[in-house]
Amino acid sequence: MNRHIVTTINAVATSDGDGVKISRSIGSHFLPQLDPFLLLDELKSEEAADYIGGFPPHPHRGFETVTYMLEGQIRHKDSAGNEGVVHSGDVQWMSAGSGIIHSEMPEQKQGRLWGFQLWTNLPAEQKMRSPRYQEIASQDIPELTGDFGRLRIIAGDADGIAGPITNIATQPLLLDLRLAPGGEKSLSLPVQHTAIVYLYRGEATVGDKSLSSQQLGHLSEGDSLQLKAGEQGAGALILAAEPLGEPIARAGPFVMNTEDELKQAYHDYQTGRFALVAPSSSA
Repeated sequence: MNRHIVTTINAVATSDGDGVKISRSIGSHFLPQLDPFLLLDELKSEEAADYIGGFPPHPHRGFETVTYMLEGQIRHKDSAGNEGVVHSGDVQWMSAGSGIIHSEMPEQKQGRLWGFQLWTNLPAEQKMRSPRYQEIASQDIPELTGDFGRLRIIAGDADGIAGPITNIATQPLLLDLRLAPGGEKSLSLPVQHTAIVYLYRGEATVGDKSLSSQQLGHLSEGDSLQLKAGEQGAGALILAAEPLGEPIARAGPFVMNTEDELKQAYHDYQTGRFALVAPSSSA
């Protein structure tokens, strides 16, 4: 059964970090969350003033952050001593788990910076696991090409090819589909997964409805998806993941299951114990 768009969300212009201008489609008042997706931001600007402030050190606990760059580069550092640069085409999937304090700062002072930040939830049994990273260079992300255009497979499986991101509880699918003008592509999706399409360039028909740039389509249930680009081609993120169906207690940089767990997260952070809490044995 083909999936179709049941709700269309226009990304909202806002800012985060130190004044970084972004377009937010999940995490806004229109769509606060979509189990297990908690946030989806697009950062796109050629003006350094829109991004130069970056995202100075800040804490996370209880969920995962995904940084995927189309153009430009961002340097990350964290309280565990990790440091590196996410370049054009690279992806970083960070499981914050029991807690990490990190920063993401532009590694450039001019030119276009274009990328995405995605937050996905962790199940209760993994919220206090040890933090970990999966950092994948652009050349290690498999691609399919054809008359339709180009498909980058970051996580999950498409046309029998598996993406490099592995061992994520929600079994996510993350694809970057770049359709040629008039290009068409059919994809299989796990039936039980929550699924969305976010268009970041051009126009495309998804099922029987059209999306334009910076619009998100929440998809119906089904096991397949059909997309067709308009005359200018299109670029789309396709995301799917298994919903957790658990209570969500969320405040700022923390996502837990109960208010008591949130209070504990703030207490640990404010008393300097935040990133030092021992992970649970179930990690």
